[in-house]
Amino acid sequence: MTAEQAMRIDSREELVYLVGEACEIEHGLMCQYLYAQFSLKRTAEEGLSAEQLARMKVWEATLIEVIKQEMLHLALATNLLTAIGAAPHFERPNFPIMSRWYPSGVQIALLPFGERALRHFMYLERPEGMTLADAEGFAPAPDVPSLADDDRPVVAVPEHWETVGHLYRGIEAGLAHLCERYGEDAVFIGPPRAQAVTEIFEWKELTAITDLASATQAIDLIVEQGEGARGDWVKGHFGRFVWILEDFLAMQATDPTFDPARPVEPAYVRLPPDTESGILIENPLTARVADLCSGLYELILQVLSRFYVHHGETPAELDTLARTAKHLMNWVMRTVGSVLTTLPIGPSYPGRTVGPTLDIARPAYYVLPHRMAAWKIINERLDVLTERCRELAEEPSLSALSGVPAKLQSIATDVRKHLDEWAATPAEGA
Repeated sequence: MTAEQAMRIDSREELVYLVGEACEIEHGLMCQYLYAQFSLKRTAEEGLSAEQLARMKVWEATLIEVIKQEMLHLALATNLLTAIGAAPHFERPNFPIMSRWYPSGVQIALLPFGERALRHFMYLERPEGMTLADAEGFAPAPDVPSLADDDRPVVAVPEHWETVGHLYRGIEAGLAHLCERYGEDAVFIGPPRAQAVTEIFEWKELTAITDLASATQAIDLIVEQGEGARGDWVKGHFGRFVWILEDFLAMQATDPTFDPARPVEPAYVRLPPDTESGILIENPLTARVADLCSGLYELILQVLSRFYVHHGETPAELDTLARTAKHLMNWVMRTVGSVLTTLPIGPSYPGRTVGPTLDIARPAYYVLPHRMAAWKIINERLDVLTERCRELAEEPSLSALSGVPAKLQSIATDVRKHLDEWAATPAEGA
C-alpha cells in the first residue's frame, strides 16, 4: 500500500478545475476501452476457433458494460460541474496523453486488446493505495513540484493525485470543506433542470446533484464502479480487467498463437495540431472511412453538449437528444469503428490496419449554444454523414456498412420532426 497525500481545494475555481479534469479522465478511459473493443477480431476467418470466439464475446460484453459505466461517470461528473455553476466539459487532449496534462503516472493511449492493454487498464483503475506497476512502455514523467502551502494563487492549479479514486475523494473532501465554509446553498448554485436525469439513458443512478449528500452519493458510485468498494474490488472495473486478463492468459497458455486483436495502429487522416507525431493513412478509401468515424464522434459530442447546455427544449426534445447520442454510438459508431479496424493503413505499413484515433479537432466547436441553430447543425451533420456512409456502403469491400445508412436516416428523421414542428409554429423554435 502507498500513502496518498491529501488534496487541497480552497475555492470554487479549484473545484471546477478538478471536476473538469475528472471529466477528461472519464472521457479518456471510455475512448481507451472503445478502441480496445473495436480492435477485437470477430470471425473464424481471422484465425479463431469457435471456443475462442465464444470467450471473446464474453470479454467484449464486459468491456461494453464498463464503457457504458464510464459514460455514466462522465454524465455524473458533468452533473456535478453544472451543480457548482460551471459548463459541461467534453474537451480533452488528443491521444496519446503522456502526462503533460495529468500527474506523471496517469497516461492514456489507444491500445489494441491484449495483455498490455489490460495491464494498463488495471493500473489506471487500481484501488486507492494499491501498489501496481503500469504496463510496459508507460514510464512516468517527472512530476511538477507542488506549491508551498502559503503560496496559493487565485486561479486554479493542478493537484497531485495517484489514482482516479484519489482524485474523486479529493473532490469530495473539497466539496465538504467549501460547504462547511460557505454553506451548501452557496456552493450548489447550478440549476438541477440543466442536469442529465432522463430515463432514456437507462441509468437509474443518473440523478440530479443538488447538495453535498447527492454529490457524495454520485462520487461513491463512480469510485465503487471503477476501483470497487473499499476493500472489495472484484465487481469494479479493476476486478473485471483482472478477470479478463487471467482468462486471456489461460487461453494463451493453451494456444500460444492466440491473438484476439487485429493488427491495428492509431492512424490519422490528418495530424491534430496538439499531436507531435503520428501515422497518417495512405489508402484513400480507408481515409474516407476514418473521416466518417471522426465525423460521427464529433457529432456525438455536439449532441451531448447540446443536451447539457440546453435552453428551451421540451422533455420530448431532450429525449430525442439523448436517444440520438445513444443510437449514434450503439447503432452506428460501433459498426463503423469495427469496420475501420479491418482496413489497411497503406503500403508503408504492410499488414497493419487502422484503429480510430477519436481525435478532437477544435474543442469549442462541440458547444452548440443556441437552440434553433444547434438543431439545424445537428440535422445538417446527420445529412452529410448519412450521404457519406451511403456512398461508402456501395464499395464492394465495405458491404459490412450496408445497414448503417438506414440507421443514420432513422436518427435524422427523429431529429427533423422537431424542426418540422418548429417550422409549423415558428414561435416554438425561437
